[in-house]
Amino acid sequence: MKELIYSDLQIIDYKEAWDLQKDIFDLRYKKEIPDVLLLLEHPHTYTLGRIADKAHLIGSQEYLDQNHISVYDIDRGGDITYHGPGQIVGYPIIDLNQWHNDTHKYLRGLEEIIMNTLSEYDIFAIRDSDHTGVWIGNRKIAAIGIKVSRWITMHGFAFNINSDLSFFNGIIPCGIFDKDVTSLSKELNRKVDLTEVKNKLVNNFVRFFGYDSFNTLLKEEVLSLHLSAKGS
Repeated sequence: MKELIYSDLQIIDYKEAWDLQKDIFDLRYKKEIPDVLLLLEHPHTYTLGRIADKAHLIGSQEYLDQNHISVYDIDRGGDITYHGPGQIVGYPIIDLNQWHNDTHKYLRGLEEIIMNTLSEYDIFAIRDSDHTGVWIGNRKIAAIGIKVSRWITMHGFAFNINSDLSFFNGIIPCGIFDKDVTSLSKELNRKVDLTEVKNKLVNNFVRFFGYDSFNTLLKEEVLSLHLSAKGS
């Protein structure tokens, strides 16, 4: 039986979620828990991956302070991206030994899950051969940046649903100068129910990675894994 734990953490501070990912990673590596998928939102945050050019953070300190934007240098791949309310962030912490030991295939898989979700809204999304992520024409709707260690994944994707796209003006998103960003609500010209999208994402995730079952944990139950990791 291939099992998945899923939890909707709603809005959670970036640093708190990052620490939680590390703890879940340790538990998964020790085989104390099955694969985990976290879906959530962050307060306004810019994150810079390992290869990020700091010049792509173009907002001044005054801009950051006025808009209450946190900035983190983190250990995923990719350049700079934005997280904020109305955006669904997905953190799969899964053991690729139980699927395929292939990070490229995994990246394409995350793209496909989001593309399949968009198709349920009658939106045709594509890949860009030069840039990881999901696109509608030349408009990026989802960014992807991962870390894989000992074939266990961390970090994941940021899928713009009801995002305030003006916050992308403080960065060069993913270091790409000549393309735009978009959101599901902008493409549909209406606000979208986040829970509805999360449910579609989970179902597509389960189908794509071939889970036999998944269990839903409350936010409090998942946060308690932090204490489990510290005590193990």
